[in-house]
Amino acid sequence: MRGCIVNKTYAKAINEAIDQCMNKYDSVIVMGEGVPDPKGIFGTTLGLKEKYGSERVMDLPLSENCFTGVCVGAAINGLRPVLTHQRVDFSLLSMDQIINSAAKWHYMFGSLQSVPLVIKMTIGKGWGQGPQHSQNLHALFSHIPGLKVVMPSTPYDAKGLLISSIEDNNPVIYIDHRWLHNTFGEVPNEYYRVPIGKSRTAKEGSDITIASISYMVNESLKAVDLLRQVGINPEIVDLRTTNPLDYTHLKDSVNKTNNLLVVDLGWKNCGFASEVITRIVEDRGIKLMNNPARLTLPDLYSPSTPALTKYFYNRYTDVARKVIDVLGGNTEKLEKLILLEEEKRTVPLDVPDKDFMGPF
Repeated sequence: MRGCIVNKTYAKAINEAIDQCMNKYDSVIVMGEGVPDPKGIFGTTLGLKEKYGSERVMDLPLSENCFTGVCVGAAINGLRPVLTHQRVDFSLLSMDQIINSAAKWHYMFGSLQSVPLVIKMTIGKGWGQGPQHSQNLHALFSHIPGLKVVMPSTPYDAKGLLISSIEDNNPVIYIDHRWLHNTFGEVPNEYYRVPIGKSRTAKEGSDITIASISYMVNESLKAVDLLRQVGINPEIVDLRTTNPLDYTHLKDSVNKTNNLLVVDLGWKNCGFASEVITRIVEDRGIKLMNNPARLTLPDLYSPSTPALTKYFYNRYTDVARKVIDVLGGNTEKLEKLILLEEEKRTVPLDVPDKDFMGPF
């Protein structure tokens, strides 16, 4: 990292990326439900309307398919819209424009036209959000040719990947997790890019590759301390983007550890974890010591009550248990360590930290 580096929240990093892009390019506009509201989409759009005016920062009505079409048309005609959805679930109302227009435009017009559009969607869990406000649909968007899908896990990547997304000449689905918004990390003040389609090693290890995305990278990193206490040294790979998938980096890590666990945010059936594992097992150049495994949500809808969410969502303790399941090891010692971890918990399982004040 270069230049002046400051500890910033994930939400502030997103806000700064949009601000710097709007300052650099007059063509960048921001649109979405609640963009100029007092809380500014979890703080990610705060101050933009005051700085750039209502012609570039616009609130929108509850007409998702309509205003997505407006953004597609604006992008075709030279603007670079950043369209925001406070929930990924709301984007389902605009799938016709996303899939049939934005994703296909470059192909249908023989690469002569493009749609430089960022659609920023928020995902999350807990706090009573329930089945219609807690879905993780990255696998759905990753299935569509023409859509890039990015899912940063750190404030540094949140800024750098968003800048790269805004500068990209074709549509990008940018997915942020609301449990990450209050997390801190080192973020340069300067304008910088993180390339789309390049993963990173979040923690070096030797015994098993844990490949993950978004918030589950954080849970996987927390599992490292538990696993090292039972003699297992995992390597954590933050895939960063689900489409395109950086297969080379993943392959190098698996060739090093000869074991693989994919920790995903989504459902098991036809999920993103399945795609990652399939690419590895189809590669005849990779020799695995144990069967690859995946840790996903069950193929059920998210419950609303905290009494059930604690059995539904995976945590770092579940990551550690799954690694033991793959490699074998001292299960009894791990369970004792997990019990000690549970005794130290001071906040409910359905909120990320004591400062969490709700979904908006």
